[in-house]
Amino acid sequence: FLTMMHWSLKRQSSWVQLAGHQGIKGGEVLKLYSELEAKCLDSLMRDPLRPFVPQYYGLVTRGEHCYIRLEDLLNGLRRPVIMDCKMGVRTFQEEELIKAQTKPNLRSDMYQKMVKVDPSAPTAEEHEQKGVTKWRYLQWRDTTSSTSTLGFRIEGIMMEDGTVQRDFRKIHTLTQITEALLYFTRSQLDTLNAYHSRLVDLKDALRSSEFFRKHEVIGSSLLFVHDHSKASVWMIDFGKTMPLPDSKEVQHGIPWVEGNREDGYLIGLTSILTALSQAISLAEGQQEGS
Repeated sequence: FLTMMHWSLKRQSSWVQLAGHQGIKGGEVLKLYSELEAKCLDSLMRDPLRPFVPQYYGLVTRGEHCYIRLEDLLNGLRRPVIMDCKMGVRTFQEEELIKAQTKPNLRSDMYQKMVKVDPSAPTAEEHEQKGVTKWRYLQWRDTTSSTSTLGFRIEGIMMEDGTVQRDFRKIHTLTQITEALLYFTRSQLDTLNAYHSRLVDLKDALRSSEFFRKHEVIGSSLLFVHDHSKASVWMIDFGKTMPLPDSKEVQHGIPWVEGNREDGYLIGLTSILTALSQAISLAEGQQEGS
């Protein structure tokens, strides 16, 4: 779940705490060490995707903890506006599903979470047992947002005044995504066009990326960041991105069925590009009208 840290007006450069980022020092973000993420970042430094991920500076130890040192993507920005989009048609690894299926214990905590979102979601039997299995919960959770339908979901938005919005689970259509993008960018054409251009370049880089072909990209986000003068998009969070077995590759643009390891990353990217195109058209219309 996205955790955002309100930025301090006392800082010349504001920053945000996202998905486990622990602190900042000298233009770097320290993120709690994950072996999987560190390996991914190390590989990405030698991949066509390098311009689209934060610079990786290696590891550092602070007290009893080890941290990943990353470029601060907000460095130099004034009053940045930030959006986190969780990519893919599912947010769980296939290994998680396999483990959950081999131990089909009823989970009352997951049942309570399900009921809180939608009291009608559990079956009559699940209501009676007051529990659901983890594999049932994992698959249901992604159907409650645009993850399963559009291949991504908005996790949160922080505006320039520091206000944070996280309630985007009810967004399921491209029209709603377009409205969210217009809100996020204040319908600024320069910002919308900059984001669109950056994502087109990212899509080209993904096509030539060996890393992308040979990894199951789960739980990764696209971080959209802009201020009054510039805008950019970055791939972040690789703690659940798994290398595929030898010689296996994934397409990232076809539906997931259990066992094919497809994550739907390109489905999500295509959806965002479509919504951005629609937002640009609407913003142009608003500009002409004024």
